[in-house]
Amino acid sequence: MNKFKFYFILLITTVSLFSCSKNDPNTPVEPPRDYATQYAVDIVDIEEYLNKNYITVVNHPGFVDDQNVTITKIDAAQPSIMSYLNSATYPKLLTKDISQNNIIYKLYYLVLRPGVGHSPCNADGVMTSYRGDYLERTGSTGSTVTTLTATKFEEVIYPQAMISLFTTISGWSETFPIFKTGTYTANADGTITRNDFGAGVMFLPSGLAYYNSGSGSIPAYSPLVFSFKLYELQRLDQDNDGIPSYQEDLNGDGYVRTLATGVVNPDDTDGDGIPNFLDVDDDGDNYTTKLEITKPAGTNSGLSAYFPYDPIVDNPLTTAIETETKGIPEYSAAGTPDYTTPTRLRIHLDKAHHTAKP
Repeated sequence: MNKFKFYFILLITTVSLFSCSKNDPNTPVEPPRDYATQYAVDIVDIEEYLNKNYITVVNHPGFVDDQNVTITKIDAAQPSIMSYLNSATYPKLLTKDISQNNIIYKLYYLVLRPGVGHSPCNADGVMTSYRGDYLERTGSTGSTVTTLTATKFEEVIYPQAMISLFTTISGWSETFPIFKTGTYTANADGTITRNDFGAGVMFLPSGLAYYNSGSGSIPAYSPLVFSFKLYELQRLDQDNDGIPSYQEDLNGDGYVRTLATGVVNPDDTDGDGIPNFLDVDDDGDNYTTKLEITKPAGTNSGLSAYFPYDPIVDNPLTTAIETETKGIPEYSAAGTPDYTTPTRLRIHLDKAHHTAKP
């Protein structure tokens, strides 16, 4: 067989195989399951897992295995994970109600250590080590007896980059803001020693994870269990308007959200349906936020007296930005700028500024 004929046959075969792919209209496609129905299944599995397993935690400050966890099926008198529910000490199992997909999810999360630094908001970046397992029921054919198993699908021990909570599964973006970062020391050999970081375990219904799509080796509709350590955070600016997204959390609950049409969003100043962290004109006055926060040209004011930071004098790495009360000005009717009063109405949130104060 000559080479031309061989490649021609190969091409025809490839086209034939492609035409029989999952896009074939004769191939049945399962529609997504009802969220409430699936959640009822997931929460049973999660609570069984919490009741039938115990946890072992490594307490090894300054070493990479500090706060590592092992979850094992109870075989004697070990305390279940569920026994730590609302405990007065750590480990402490807590719950959080999350409204999503038109139902209320109960998110269980175990606090091993809360952390001592800053908390990310749900639109920030985090540096975290973690292990992920999916829960799955298995049983013999024709048997009504099933076994709930946990299978590891991913583990990151030495994280190298930040992960944006804005683009992760919603279970992550709901859980990480509850925890805080820790401290670190740079060693002479180039290594870093980390201490006092937030550490925990989250137990996610599939509706707060990958739901019907699955991911990699994770089957569709799988509840997930993540043990994690929160080392560092990165303040992100989702709309690139010059104000980090966490500073556009107006009600101070640690979360910025896009809500359904008609639902009042406490983080949407102009009520246009676009929350401030995604809105380049927060007050709807047709002047972009970025232009309204820039400090006067040539001004050198010292540490953090304006926003953004002075690139030479200011050092945001050593500034307690969580308690920052200076920065974006308010202008009086006479045009006098106020950069310091904590309760001032900052210019980018004052829609009347350009008409009342020309």
